[in-house]
Amino acid sequence: MGRKKIMSWQEGNQKRRIPKLRTNEELLEIDGFLDEREAKLALYEFLRNNTTFATDLLMGVKLFPFQHMAIKSMFETDYFLGVWSRGMSKSFTTGIFAALDAVLNQGVEIGILSKSFRQAKMIFKKIEDIANKPEAGFFRQCITKTSKSNDEWLMEIGASRIRALPLGDGEKLRGFRFHRIIIDEFLLMPERIYNEVIVPFLSVVENPTQRDDLFKLESRLIEENQMTEEERYVWPNNKLIALSSASYKFEYLYKLYNQFEFLIASEQQKDNASRCIMQYSYDCAPKQLYDENLINQAKATMSQSQFEREFGAIFTDDSSGYFKTSKMALCTIADGESPCIEVQGDPDSEYILAFDPSWSQTESSDDFAIQILKLQPEEQKSTLVHSYALSGTSLKNHINYFLFCLENFNIISICGDYNGGVQFLQACNESDLFKQKNIKLQTIEVGLDKPEEYQRDLQAYKNQYNRKVYKYVILRKPTSNWIRQANELLQANFDHRRIYFASRAIDDAYTRQKNKSIPIQDLKFLRTSEESKQTAGAKMIDFIEHQSDMIDLTKNECALIQITTTSQGTQTFDLPSNLRRQTGPDKARKDSYSALVLANWMAKVHFDSLNVQQEDVIETFVPEFIM
Repeated sequence: MGRKKIMSWQEGNQKRRIPKLRTNEELLEIDGFLDEREAKLALYEFLRNNTTFATDLLMGVKLFPFQHMAIKSMFETDYFLGVWSRGMSKSFTTGIFAALDAVLNQGVEIGILSKSFRQAKMIFKKIEDIANKPEAGFFRQCITKTSKSNDEWLMEIGASRIRALPLGDGEKLRGFRFHRIIIDEFLLMPERIYNEVIVPFLSVVENPTQRDDLFKLESRLIEENQMTEEERYVWPNNKLIALSSASYKFEYLYKLYNQFEFLIASEQQKDNASRCIMQYSYDCAPKQLYDENLINQAKATMSQSQFEREFGAIFTDDSSGYFKTSKMALCTIADGESPCIEVQGDPDSEYILAFDPSWSQTESSDDFAIQILKLQPEEQKSTLVHSYALSGTSLKNHINYFLFCLENFNIISICGDYNGGVQFLQACNESDLFKQKNIKLQTIEVGLDKPEEYQRDLQAYKNQYNRKVYKYVILRKPTSNWIRQANELLQANFDHRRIYFASRAIDDAYTRQKNKSIPIQDLKFLRTSEESKQTAGAKMIDFIEHQSDMIDLTKNECALIQITTTSQGTQTFDLPSNLRRQTGPDKARKDSYSALVLANWMAKVHFDSLNVQQEDVIETFVPEFIM
């Protein structure tokens, strides 16, 4: 049975602060000749009242009814929260609003932010795409300037300005005073940035002196019975427009959603701001907007919980996989705290690198995954600070990135998957890149499987270990017993918070990472060809933000893992069967998870080996007399 479509409208108890505009009926009553000023005012009021007509006239875009409702709500409320299904044109619709707002409210400053600069630039590009259409001649004439630097994209529309900015540079953000803040992918907006940067933007009004002068003048006119209290001029508040798919109920977005809902329904308003929540499931969308095959494929390839969040716009409880999302959230360093993601390691710290290789160069293949843990030996804890996962590229690019990790992080141990790891190490050692650096990786042959022999194996590991000649690599054979123990170890470390995920780089940490000297132009970390067209500065910003995306990818892959037991009692840890059947470049993968399992196990081996004394190996020569 299909899902029943449910749509509802709840008005709430807010006092709506709509600018006093003449209605369409009042405008129809205008008769006779209008002077230029009156004609301009009448046209402005008509365009503000008729969003769909204005969009069609200026931009040649015909809106769906739900898009009209959304843009109208963005204009008429101060806080807009859109929880929309994937594919429901969030970025496009918001781009239309930003363009209309800049045209109709001259002098407005609009800031576009998102989890990454790339995502913020997507809304900006939507506006550019609209302007480049032949039907958008009127709007195109309104654009007076467009500029794009490494860390700021700017469009000027008369006296109005639309800016897309990277989220990490908090100091740069604080230097602006926006009247509108648009946040795409609000789910991934750091709570600290929202509370310490975004909210202060919204609380500071423009022209306070002018407002005070007008208030005093109106008060005097009210005392003289020349106007009423209801006729006071309504100054517009600053606006927040937040867009996102639904989240887990323990995440910050759901907390904000409930706060909005309470304030909308409350009979006693705590402020004069108006709020709106628009929650759109895929089955509320026009049939022309969605490909039914896409929905059917998503249902077949996603978990029920994931589908409800991504397409149903439903907030769900914790993940149902072996590794709980809520546990991993507790192991994630709060934004603004250390350690944060690193594009180059601290020379005074020690790191463990783990890799899960993939040889195929097709985009639908598995990722070549690398995870780097930063060690805290005193507490025997570690933090994931750097991650790499890429498919569809050449082995040379993987080798180059691997070498980058060795040269820019103080790696003390490496652990790789034996299946493919042997060939990859050989390829590295035989490559010109490694030979030029005089690096030849060597493996340590040791079991570390049987509990009763573990201490003896640790001793053997310690005796063979030699960083000076790069003999610090273990290639782990994935036996069923080891797979079970390694996954149980990772789960236990999440439960007891012995492994952490690094925080997003913001403010000073973001600036430090941005100023690192690394060969950024030589690195390939995205599947697209966008990297090759960027300057070094712009690519560095993307690289920093990409690291946060990779941390999130690792957590998402872990959350998908399910445990099954065969009739012989063998346990397997894998993606759900429906996800394993996926194909194509965007299929679900588990390679970052696999590399994290290897890194976490290697960290335990390293910490355990610290308590083992290295034996002095003395070679003796016994002379023999041969007759």
